[in-house]
Amino acid sequence: MSSDRPIFVVGCPRSGTTMLGLMIHAHPRLAMPPENRFVLHTWRRRRQFGDLSTEEQRRAIAAHITRKGSLVKDMGLSNAAVAELIAEQATTFGDAFGLVFQEFARANGKARWGDKRPAYFGEVDMLLRLFPDAQFVHLLRDGRANVASLKRMPWWPETSIGSMAVWSTAEWCLRRDAARLPADTFHSMRYEDLVADPRTVLTRLCDFLEEDFDEAMLEPSKVREVVPERKVWHERLSGAVDSSTVESWRTGLEPWELGLMETVLGRTLKRNGYALSGDGKRPSLHALSHYAKSLSTHRKDMRRRWKKEALEAETRTFPVAARLTTRQKELAGAS
Repeated sequence: MSSDRPIFVVGCPRSGTTMLGLMIHAHPRLAMPPENRFVLHTWRRRRQFGDLSTEEQRRAIAAHITRKGSLVKDMGLSNAAVAELIAEQATTFGDAFGLVFQEFARANGKARWGDKRPAYFGEVDMLLRLFPDAQFVHLLRDGRANVASLKRMPWWPETSIGSMAVWSTAEWCLRRDAARLPADTFHSMRYEDLVADPRTVLTRLCDFLEEDFDEAMLEPSKVREVVPERKVWHERLSGAVDSSTVESWRTGLEPWELGLMETVLGRTLKRNGYALSGDGKRPSLHALSHYAKSLSTHRKDMRRRWKKEALEAETRTFPVAARLTTRQKELAGAS
């Protein structure tokens, strides 16, 4: 089996996507870089760069992609070299982004690249515009453990109630994508299954990716250096894969948080195979109202982005899709 399709790992933050990314990166053919801050940031400012038909436009987008804070440096790449590569070879926005990941794969001796960022769970439409042959892997974790983990993160801006709304929205996106995307484009998996039986779950993943399973994937700690050391909240990645945090929510959530989540998301939890404990405190009307407002805000914002993306895709005046992989080149030639 051999494929060069891009691979995107998505999921609610703190669902285990970093561990899964390392497992994929441990494969001898696959490269999964540390998280970047240039794809979404640059795409949302795309109007300022034009159609990339001139060197001036290409150098402008290259400068933005390699700007301070874009985290290209975390990939171990030279900003100057990456900027020059984009200026010389990019013909579309997809090219401009894909060339960075392609260079990361080349630097790591890999044949195929991917990208991992939890925020992508609601950006599948955008990524398919850029990479029409992309494959998506959505990792789902028990929402109670997910929220308990998010509570401990110094960088997370949401309250626990807001975190519940984010988890619910991510699961909603999972169901939407599973229902509308081809089986060879979208694949979902549960964190709990992954840590309980990594060999079986990763073998299924490799079948989806049209790759042969490799034993190296079972030891993600051996490629731990891909994740920047400053991200101390990933300390568990240095050890063996285990199930010790599967029920961390039993001590990580307050009784009122557990009661609220099992009330408003009980059906969703059970639908995904997570049994309710019934141990939480009955939620207050204030907490129920707060959750409803937060969920409504998240979903309205997402629907608005999807609608805008779809409208622009229908009326676009120049191509944005990458022309780097075998299938991308075929699609470009047919358009």
